[in-house]
Amino acid sequence: MKKNFKKYAFEFLSIFIAVISAFALNNWNDNRRDEQAQKKILDEISNGLEKDIEDVELNVQGHAFGLKSNKFWRKIIMTGEADLDSLNVYYFNFLRDFISIQNTSGYENLKSRGLELIKNDSLRTAIISLYEYDYKTLKTLEEEYFEMQFHENYYKEINDYLAPSFRFDTEGSIVGIELPIVRGDQEKNKILSYLWKIDANRKFALNFYKQIEANIINLKKRIESEKR
Repeated sequence: MKKNFKKYAFEFLSIFIAVISAFALNNWNDNRRDEQAQKKILDEISNGLEKDIEDVELNVQGHAFGLKSNKFWRKIIMTGEADLDSLNVYYFNFLRDFISIQNTSGYENLKSRGLELIKNDSLRTAIISLYEYDYKTLKTLEEEYFEMQFHENYYKEINDYLAPSFRFDTEGSIVGIELPIVRGDQEKNKILSYLWKIDANRKFALNFYKQIEANIINLKKRIESEKR
């Protein structure tokens, strides 16, 4: 009887160890798969952020040149003087709008797998904040916020003010402008008020882009650190 008890106890212990070992191995495999999946998605997000930085920088350059164009036209309207060598460039970029191109495929894959795949709570929160708040706010600002739609809001009236003074060549291309532009004070002041508003909105956008770019760069650094 005692011999049988030892035999059964040994068999039970062997089965118990085998079950625990199998469970531990399965758990290790699951954790390894999750780590590999996390690394793959973080790689995808990081690559997308690199492209997002490029788009942000292009839009920043565009808005900055829009400010230079604004300054050029304000000087013409107020003083009747300006260096006309870049007239066409300043006219083309004066009221240019921009769209926000965001590479969200990595984040969408993360959401489909479950946000909890990112084990680092702080990193997960930073990722969610960038994609759900920063990017959506930026897209709304550039593409939907009424005051930022410069071409739609201001082109007709500003062009009506400027166009009569343009000089064209035989092919219809702008080659110069007759200065000073002679218009009534009321019309002149209205156009200057538009320029002030455009200037203020571009500066607001640039400040927001500056913060977004800092957030993108910081998140990319944190992702690279997490992957090590």
